[in-house]
Amino acid sequence: MKMKTFEDLFHHELKDLYSAEKQLTKALPKMAKAASNDELRTAFEEHLAETETQLERLEQIFDKLGIPTTRVQKCKAMEGLIEEGKEIIEADLEPEVLDAALICAAQRVEHYEIAGYGCARTFAQQLGLDDVVELLQATIEEEGNADKKLTEIAENRVNQEAGAAR
Repeated sequence: MKMKTFEDLFHHELKDLYSAEKQLTKALPKMAKAASNDELRTAFEEHLAETETQLERLEQIFDKLGIPTTRVQKCKAMEGLIEEGKEIIEADLEPEVLDAALICAAQRVEHYEIAGYGCARTFAQQLGLDDVVELLQATIEEEGNADKKLTEIAENRVNQEAGAAR
């Protein structure tokens, strides 16, 4: 990958986010299926719908900037995070402990996305792309809300159940 300009870096970050979100659309249904806690399962299902909307936003940005969605390199960081999630699902854990582990894996993903979208938003601000900034900010807020929701689910029920499953 050749990056010579700040704009090239910005486009690279957008493509990385696009790949990450694409991978996540395949992983979230598996996480939802593995969850035994109904609230957690619902959170994963709702975030899948949000992720699809976030992909649409990225496609809007790509259209506006003339960035093709073909030849997007796979986001290796998301690939690794998803692989860790897969290992958790395949581990022989009590259902309550699995739910707590799934929350950990999902929050790692959320934090990665928040960081990536934050960088892209800052780059868009620097480039004077105010309408792109708004689209990216909307996604940052959704990712932050998903992270908070996972924390609430963990603190209000899942962690207590996991701790009792010693």
